Amino acid sequence: MASRPGKPRTTLTHLGPSGDARMVDVGEKPITSRRARARAIVHVTPATARLLREGRVAKGDALAVARIAGIQAAKRTPDLLPLCHGVALTRATVELDVASDHVRIDAIAEARDRTGVEMEALAAASVAALALYDMLKAVDRAITFEVRLEEKEGGRSGPFARPQEPRSRAPRSRRSMD
Repeated sequence: MASRPGKPRTTLTHLGPSGDARMVDVGEKPITSRRARARAIVHVTPATARLLREGRVAKGDALAVARIAGIQAAKRTPDLLPLCHGVALTRATVELDVASDHVRIDAIAEARDRTGVEMEALAAASVAALALYDMLKAVDRAITFEVRLEEKEGGRSGPFARPQEPRSRAPRSRRSMD
């Protein structure tokens, strides 16, 4: 998937003429295949990552809980975001990969509908990260995470793919909330 160069939108679709919030009318848009992938990176201590890899989290299988929470969030996105359309998802997956000091969460949402599934993928990745935090907060209060859209296909705006970052990226510093 390649990014499509184009002119950025100059208006916000969720604002009416007088600036009031509104749900966008998608009734006349064609039904097309839609796909989006979002990623969350959950920064943990090496000791916490080791607990996850060894399956020794006191609350139980943290990775399974995060996966199910993410899938559930994708299905319930309009309940979380008031102006988001309900989309009939055909697929929602959440995969977690534990590294030495972080967990990578990849969430994919797919549908054949009139509007995109970026919000479903982002909700899945976000809620999976929150569930992981909830499962691990007793052993690592300094957990942080970031979430972003990685790619999407379908719809009038065309495909989007986040440019790859250089591999030599320096690790993020972690601050305590003491």
